[in-house]
Amino acid sequence: MVDLTPQLAEAAHLQQQIVTRSQLLAAGFDDMFLYRQARRGHWQRVLPATYALFTGALTDEQRRISASLYAGLDAQLTGLAALAWYGFRYSPRTDDVHLIVPHGTRRKSSGHALISRALTLDGRARRTALYPVCSPARAVVDAARDLRHLRPVRAIVAEAVQRGFTDLPALDEEIRRARRSRTALIRKAFSEVVVGTRSAPEAELRDCLADSKLLPEILWNPRLTNREGRALPTPDGYLTDAAVALEVDSQEFHFSPGDWARTLDRHNELSRLGVLILHFTPAQVRREPARVRRTVEDAYASRRGLGTAVGVRAEPRVGMAGT
Repeated sequence: MVDLTPQLAEAAHLQQQIVTRSQLLAAGFDDMFLYRQARRGHWQRVLPATYALFTGALTDEQRRISASLYAGLDAQLTGLAALAWYGFRYSPRTDDVHLIVPHGTRRKSSGHALISRALTLDGRARRTALYPVCSPARAVVDAARDLRHLRPVRAIVAEAVQRGFTDLPALDEEIRRARRSRTALIRKAFSEVVVGTRSAPEAELRDCLADSKLLPEILWNPRLTNREGRALPTPDGYLTDAAVALEVDSQEFHFSPGDWARTLDRHNELSRLGVLILHFTPAQVRREPARVRRTVEDAYASRRGLGTAVGVRAEPRVGMAGT
């Protein structure tokens, strides 16, 4: 057991047993001692000039702390690591920790610390006791720029807005700041949210039905009212001429009996007015798009013209103007 000076012990406690070489040298240890401690398996070197005063796997927070200590005081946590810190449920998981540093900084990526030089740091970054965390809008855009597939980008953009982590103007500002540098996917996902898409599975349903040559225009997230003008539940999609509603039932909406009861209430209220509601799971939309499209087409063909007899009026929902 190594005796630590009070100052080093306090720093180690605050930093969850992650310390820098500079802190260890200031406490009177030399490089040979650090080498022996690591060689004997008492400590471990987790990044250049960064040590854990224990052996074994690092927690998510210890990885963030070690990466920020390695990157320097001006570094800001961003990307997927920042989304995990905020508590995003649907962002991809990674052991890597992405940080941005001032453009003139020479620190390079190493191990789990991914370093990017930025012309401008995030003026809205939130400061924690040990490192600044980029704002949700900046973190979403930075994460999306490193992803290669549209589905996870859709998921994090939709979650960011739906759960109130950020809003459309803030996302729009960050996308414009990034310009055209690896922003094609997030520009598409952002444009979908702007026109009213509420989730990634809903966006996939839109793509699935966009290929149909038989279906007319589908109203997405429309405003539905009855004959007296009372507001009705909003389905994901609606075919006015046939009074067919489309719903993508994500598991996230059925975690509790209360959520399931609300889903049934929505279904029953539209059904009693004569609306046919088609339910699909995200897995069906993703794995069997042709079957889903055929189901909607068949329902539309069998009910075409019935919309006028159903006591439901539909209006498109106006979204935010383009990006």
